[in-house]
Amino acid sequence: MELLFLGTSSGTPTRQRNMSAVALRTRGARHWALVDCAEGTQHRLLRAPLSLMHLRTVFITHLHGDHCYGLPGLLASAGMLNRTEPLLVVGPAPLQPMIECIMEATQLRLPYPVSFLLPEDLPGTPVLPDFTVTAAPLSHRLPSYAYGFTEAQVERKLDLDRLRADGVPASPLWGEIQQGRDVSLPDGRRIAAEDYLLPGRRPRTVVIAGDNDTPELLATQAHRADVLVHEATYTQEILEKVGPGPQHSSALKVARFAAEAEVGNLVLTHFSPRYQEGEGPLSVSALETEARTAYAGPLFMARDLDHFVLGREGELQRGDT
Repeated sequence: MELLFLGTSSGTPTRQRNMSAVALRTRGARHWALVDCAEGTQHRLLRAPLSLMHLRTVFITHLHGDHCYGLPGLLASAGMLNRTEPLLVVGPAPLQPMIECIMEATQLRLPYPVSFLLPEDLPGTPVLPDFTVTAAPLSHRLPSYAYGFTEAQVERKLDLDRLRADGVPASPLWGEIQQGRDVSLPDGRRIAAEDYLLPGRRPRTVVIAGDNDTPELLATQAHRADVLVHEATYTQEILEKVGPGPQHSSALKVARFAAEAEVGNLVLTHFSPRYQEGEGPLSVSALETEARTAYAGPLFMARDLDHFVLGREGELQRGDT
């Protein structure tokens, strides 16, 4: 599984950071999904190995501008590329009339169909070929959601001992069995693939949360998730000064929750523009230091165009963009 961050600032962009957007795909796949689409996302995509022609689904966590104002332009650009494949957009209820109003006001006509789905209608709906997707409501000034992506299928190894014991000769048929397909042997026997496959590993799960001042709302969805991507807009000190009005989280709050939920890897993002690179109380390093006091697992402070690869055993590493 791969994650590519296209924006990691909150509210407004900085010289180093665009606003929220992150791409997700199965390792090496052409098709991909996008979670949030701030203004400027298209510019980041110009430096990414992703094509709008292969975008399958857009997930919007909530309707604050730093998470969705780039969506109309992205839809228009895909049309100008002569995209014809349907595109699904998942998000809160007001998203569809917002997009339709913009399209009508600007006379935007797309050469491909766009459909909309509410987060609460995700269960049982096949929105991506490689993942099952869930949504969990969060606590913010507008309805906000976290999206959980779990592998729909995992590779399984052949039970070689049983194959040999049952006299199934080594041949290309073994490859068919490993793909889960039943086969007929030269002697006429019909082989059920399921009988000759060892149990697979645990499917990997990545949870990408929207703005949220109560990480504990993710207790079920993020429990033992391989990766949690969550906003850490402030340090705890600044959060207490700002007060509860903005309804954001501190690095400390998220880190404490991630430890309790046994999250495998924690990626913090959506940093207030007041936090710059370097050292000091108003630096991204200060956010990282605070988080490390509560979370002992692998911790990453997302940067724009960071490319992460999640290995089969749940190890997360930065890769090449």
